[in-house]
Amino acid sequence: MIGDTIAFIGGGNMATSLIGGLIASGQPKDAIWVTDVDDEKLRSLQNDFQLNTTGDNALAVRRAGTVVLAVKPQMMGQVLDAISQASKETAPLIVSIAAGVREPDIRRRLGYDAAIVRTMPNTPALLGCGASALYANDNVSAEQRSRAESVLRAVGITVWVDEESRLDAVTALSGSGPAYYFLLMELMEDSGVYMGLDREAARALTLQTALGAARMANETDEAPSTLRERVSSPGGTTQAAIQSLKDAGIGEVIGRALEAARDRAIELGDELGSD
Repeated sequence: MIGDTIAFIGGGNMATSLIGGLIASGQPKDAIWVTDVDDEKLRSLQNDFQLNTTGDNALAVRRAGTVVLAVKPQMMGQVLDAISQASKETAPLIVSIAAGVREPDIRRRLGYDAAIVRTMPNTPALLGCGASALYANDNVSAEQRSRAESVLRAVGITVWVDEESRLDAVTALSGSGPAYYFLLMELMEDSGVYMGLDREAARALTLQTALGAARMANETDEAPSTLRERVSSPGGTTQAAIQSLKDAGIGEVIGRALEAARDRAIELGDELGSD
């Protein structure tokens, strides 16, 4: 079973969402292991999913063909040191979802030429509609790439990048991206209240509008720019709003925001890599 078993090192929200997606996709529950320092969390996962739990990271690694590192970046050094010997013995596929921790640093702490996939999922994975980008080092086989993709595809869409540095752009775009939309929803809701709507109505209208726009963009081959132009009649209300946004420099503002997120991702990688 070792080639078919998945071990999650860390049982937080993202790991829980991946586990739920995998089980829904047909992964046997007894072929999943989870470790965590919180015994209560392990009991909850065992009760919810009837899978294998342990507080011993090395034990879980020795049982698995795929190991998903789902711990906070600050904990990665300690975790990698703890599983180094076990992973050398069984050579599993290592999948890291820890933001900012780079593949060479993971490989260095493990102490051998491990097959490593780094991935950047986002929080909508908790609802099964996530977006994840993956990067594989040269030690990852075609079969292992497929295996890593199947883990992330259980909770949404996946794309591959050829250079690890591209994950910093992914962090800025889709990793942090949900927060940008939440901010826009927040501001639209507040503006609706300012213009006289009650809070409940403003929120309902904002959320349904966001959902509808996302579905329209996702369920058509048309570019977002085409969809925008189609609902922006010359001289109409929508065009007035769009022009106001353009006059305020919204393109430059969004560009600077994503660049700031990308640059911070690079800084975090540098900080963690110096450990």
